[in-house]
Amino acid sequence: MYTKRYTKADQSFLYKGYILGFLLLLCTIIMATTASANEPFKVLVLTERGGQHGYFTDTALEWLKKTGMEEGFTIEEINTTQKINQTYLKQFKSIIQLDYPPYTWTKTAEEAFIDYIDNNRGGWVGFHHAALLGDFDGYAMWDWFSQFMGGIRFKNYIAKTASATVYVEDQKHPVMKGVNPHFLIPNDEFYTFDKSPRAAVTVLAHVDEDSYQPDSAIKMGDHPVIWTNPNVKARNVYFLFGHSGALFASKDFTTLFRNAIRWTAGK
Repeated sequence: MYTKRYTKADQSFLYKGYILGFLLLLCTIIMATTASANEPFKVLVLTERGGQHGYFTDTALEWLKKTGMEEGFTIEEINTTQKINQTYLKQFKSIIQLDYPPYTWTKTAEEAFIDYIDNNRGGWVGFHHAALLGDFDGYAMWDWFSQFMGGIRFKNYIAKTASATVYVEDQKHPVMKGVNPHFLIPNDEFYTFDKSPRAAVTVLAHVDEDSYQPDSAIKMGDHPVIWTNPNVKARNVYFLFGHSGALFASKDFTTLFRNAIRWTAGK
């Protein structure tokens, strides 16, 4: 049997060919990844209009429209859950629950949302009122949503709005990229719950209750204010604050919000 013997020149040529092929494959992967990261995407924004959170909602929507032009996403706003079903949610890379509460949802919307989160159809960003868990306005507590939030039930809120210092616990998390190790949250409403969600979630930041200005006698002890639930498939993050539009004057807050959108959308 004849066995071809490669000269050193042949071996050098083959080696260079392998390297070139590898580099071409690597370039193709990088280009495909970059194209996917820069591809425009849609975000669903579930809002609560008017009332005490109206200023936050209005300011957030203006910020989202501007930021969307910079980051390559568009938003669709709805004020009720009537439209929500599995087919409707397929068009969105992430859902922002902008102070909309976890009750008044239709049964179809509840089931579609659970499917979206449990089967990683997209991501989720929740603010403030999204954790108003309990029996409100004649609606029973949504038990699945309570577990999603760490098994908590709303208990109280500090007597008045206050400014307070928030301390980051996980600076390496993508949501925390570019955020100061501690920062001020101005004039917001800090909910307390029947227990800390820490045992069931990954806490990204907590509030220093001794920093409340003005001070409040209503305190929770261990008081997480930003967390994510790693026990579901979808990327998700909850922010306890979201009462006042004054938040958007904080660079740390807008950085958090921008990071949260991109991370939960897989960008």
